[in-house]
Amino acid sequence: MPNERKLSPTAIPVEELARILAALGGHITIEMIRADIAAGAPTNPDGTINLIQYGAWLARAVADGD
Repeated sequence: MPNERKLSPTAIPVEELARILAALGGHITIEMIRADIAAGAPTNPDGTINLIQYGAWLARAVADGD
């Protein structure tokens, strides 16, 4: 499809990540992801999110009781 965008799991824009996670059934907002970033969640130099690194960061936060 000509208008189809390819997303890389290692470089997802914050807005797109929120949309994808919400579509999967989670109550996820852009603000929630931005709050995670402010709390130390890793981002790429261009501000995108590496889904694997973000998931690992979230797992550590949950394990630490954050």
